[in-house]
Parts: sequence; C-alpha cells; structure tokens
Amino acid sequence: MPVDLHTELVQVRRELLAMGSLVEERVAGAVEAMVNLDVAEAERIRDADAEIDRMELQIEEECMRLLALAQPVAGDLRFILTVLRVNGELERIADLAKGIAKRVIRLGRQHAVAIPETSIEMGKRARAMLAEVLSALSDQDPQRCRDLSGPEDEVDRLQKQVLEWVRSRVAADPDQAPAVIDVLTLSQRIERIADMVTNIAGDVIFLVEGRVVRHGNL
Repeated sequence: MPVDLHTELVQVRRELLAMGSLVEERVAGAVEAMVNLDVAEAERIRDADAEIDRMELQIEEECMRLLALAQPVAGDLRFILTVLRVNGELERIADLAKGIAKRVIRLGRQHAVAIPETSIEMGKRARAMLAEVLSALSDQDPQRCRDLSGPEDEVDRLQKQVLEWVRSRVAADPDQAPAVIDVLTLSQRIERIADMVTNIAGDVIFLVEGRVVRHGNL
C-alpha cells in the first residue's frame, strides 16, 4: 500500500508536539513539587511514566517505517531525523523529571533540609526553557532557539552556586550530608534538562536551516 508521506508527516508532527506538551506538564509538576516539597505531587510524577514511554516508542516506530517505505529526501528526511532526535530527548527529559520527583519524595519525608532558593530558581528557568523550545519547535523558529543559550548559561551559573551551598552545609553539619546530596542530585538533573532543551534547540535549527549544531553552540 502506497505511503502518503505528507499526511503521515503531519500526523507524526502532531504526535511529537503532544508528547512535548505531556513532558512539559511532567517537568512543571516536578518543579512545583520541589518548590512546595509536595510529596503527593512528586509521587504522581514518579508514577506517570508509562504513557510517555508508549508515545516515544510509537513515534520512533512510525519514523522508522517512513524511512523504510517512503524513502524521504531533503526537507522531509530532515524532518524525520529531527523527530527521532527530539523524541529521544523528550523521553530523557521525562525520565529526569521522574528522578527529580523521587528526590523530592525523599526530602519531603525526611524534613532534614530545605531546598535552597537557587535550586528552585534553576527549576523555574529550566521549565521556562522547555516551554520556549517546544513553542519554537511548533513554529519552526530557529532564532528563538538561539536565544536559549543565555538562559542555559544562567542555569549553569546557578548550579555552581548550589555546589557552593552543598560544600558549606556539609562542612557546617555533616549529619545533613545525605539530604544535602539529594538536593545536589536534584539540581544536577535540572541542569541536565536545560542541556537537553539546548539539544532540542539545535535540532530545530537543523530542521529549518540544515545546519548541524553540537555541544550547545547555538
């Protein structure tokens, strides 16, 4: 049966954007759980992984089928390659949101240490970056993707402040070390989300301009 490539690409695009919206909701929930040390919300994020995994596999299978049967070229081929890359990044971001939620659950139950404002600010910025890159993906706007290099630098700067906080807290009270390390791990996962958002930004630039972007050089 012949493949209607245009129709199928439109459908894949819809599915990718739907997955992106769901991942954005997961990240927003994880950040809110962190801000409020909300164990119930964190448990919801932790347990809501199966749907994103299913969507990721479905999108990948559809892209591989189109590559095999439709033999796309030029812009259509770039689009499918971009979808495959963004699809994987979104699934990994969802996994990181789940990891953040797990740390929030531990911290919320222990009541051993308050999450520092620096980590909270990192979470809010990474969440905003994800929303922006998904909007840029929908609009195929490479300039908005380039503009994300500044926010990523700010997240990196904040992570250095978290490291300083960790050193000072552990030195002041070694008994708090396990909880403080949980905060560090949580912040590292936020930083990784920002890195993956930058990867998606590079993928959008590749889609629109055909230019390969690597290592955050937007």
